[in-house]
This record gives sequence, structure tokens and C-alpha cells, in this order.
Amino acid sequence: MLIDPVIRDAILLAVIWTGYFVIHSLLASLRIKGWVSEHKPNLMPAYRLTFNFIAVILLAAPAWLLYTGHKTVIWQFNGPALWLMNGIAVMALIGFMVSLRYYDGQEFLGLRQLKAQEKRIEDQENLHISPFHRYVRHPWYSFALMLIWTRPMDSLMLITAVFLTLYFFIGSRLEEEKLKSYYGDVYKTYITKVPGLIPLPWKHLSQTEANELMDEYQANQGR
Repeated sequence: MLIDPVIRDAILLAVIWTGYFVIHSLLASLRIKGWVSEHKPNLMPAYRLTFNFIAVILLAAPAWLLYTGHKTVIWQFNGPALWLMNGIAVMALIGFMVSLRYYDGQEFLGLRQLKAQEKRIEDQENLHISPFHRYVRHPWYSFALMLIWTRPMDSLMLITAVFLTLYFFIGSRLEEEKLKSYYGDVYKTYITKVPGLIPLPWKHLSQTEANELMDEYQANQGR
């Protein structure tokens, strides 16, 4: 029995995204990084850069299927709804661009680790609480969700949106386990006061509270 091409490509894309996120999570885990650090320490300075390169290369498979696969329209926006959705998307893009000033780009890409021949498995960037981090713990994920769910949806894009959303929720929790080990009780306190991905009007840090947490972190670093 022949499978409908739309269903076939939707299943295939789901399998591809599952494989992508499994590989991505494994390579980002402290267990894998610890193994490389113990058995192949000379590879550690290039680990982050290689990790990012693999992540980008592996995106070719789902991107190709999104572009060439069989799909059916799920929903589109017209009139005021189109303007609203595009406005939200533009706000997300602006927010992302502004947020870049609060990140260490060389650290994120892995260039700083390579230049310094850094072999430790921990991220080297210090804890920082930017204006965006006062309202959500993972601003980039939040901006990405705004972009994803304001786009017209076909069957393949919907599969992608669902998988990315699930990964942002699950991946952010896995990432926070590492951050707890890096930043200790200060980060644990931060988690209790700021939501993960969706801003809540009643749950955020004032500038004073953010400064107090940063002062506590700096004091702990000096011990």
C-alpha cells in the first residue's frame, strides 16, 4: 500500500528532527565532553567550534526536506492578523539583535576556547543577567518561539515548529542542569525567580534584585 507523500514526508521529517536533537543533546552533554577531556584532551580547545559546525551542517537535512518535501497548508494569516504576526516577528528579530551585545560571541562560537587552548569542559563565560534575562531565563529560545509560531504553517513547518518547541523546553532544562553545576546556588535562586521561556508579569527580577544576585556571584567567585 502506497503512503500518501504528505504523510510520508511528515514522518520522515519527524525522524530527522528526532535524530538531530538526540545528536545535539549528546554532544552538548557534560558526559561526552568529559570523555573527550579525559581521553582526547588535545581536542577540547576546538570542541565548541566543532560542535557548532556539526550543528549547522546537520541542519541541511531538515532544511532540504522543508524546501522540497510534499506538504499541505495548515493555516495562513491575512489582513490584521498578518500585520500582527509580522509585527511580533519583527519585535523578536529586534530583540535578538539587541541581545547580542550581552553575549560573548567568541565564547559562544568557540573561537575564544580555541585561541586560549582551553581544555576545561565548563563554559568559560561568567554568569550575567541582561535586561532580557530578568524576564526569561532563555531569551534566544523565547525569541525563536515568537518567530516560529507567527509564520504561516504547512504540514512540514508544523512538524518543525512542534519539535523545536519541545526541544527548547527539554533542552533548556538539560542546559540548566549544567548551569547549576557552573554557577551553584546563585543560579538555583535565579531559576526560582524568573520563568524559563514565557514571560510572566508577576515573576521577574528588578534591576536591584539582579544586581544583588550578581554581587553574590562575584563574591562566591572571589572565595
